[in-house]
Amino acid sequence: VQLQASGGGLVQPGGSLRLSCTASGSIFSINLMGWYRQAPGKDRERVSQITDRRYIVYADTVKGRFTISRDVDKNTVYLQMNRLKPEDTAVYYCYAEVFTPNGPTPEPYWGQGTQVTVSS
Repeated sequence: VQLQASGGGLVQPGGSLRLSCTASGSIFSINLMGWYRQAPGKDRERVSQITDRRYIVYADTVKGRFTISRDVDKNTVYLQMNRLKPEDTAVYYCYAEVFTPNGPTPEPYWGQGTQVTVSS
């Protein structure tokens, strides 16, 4: 299973970006998909996730500014990021828990990371 993320870049404070992540490979189904981020010198933190039943959680720091969505048929998760702040600067990682032919429990997979920089 591979996760391919895209959509990062440089944006001014107050601007918007949309991240996308598509899972491919030997996939039966995907339990949940989400996004984590890691800023320099900080631990990786969960930004948002969405389950197969569309239960959604957000980090307090992004509530009201970020919106996660998912296209189940395309195995793709999106993160619309609005009103970006300099403190949102980080490498953003896509994450998924995937049911595969390997066994009955979902396995965790990570994407390669995409850089988001918010700066004037």
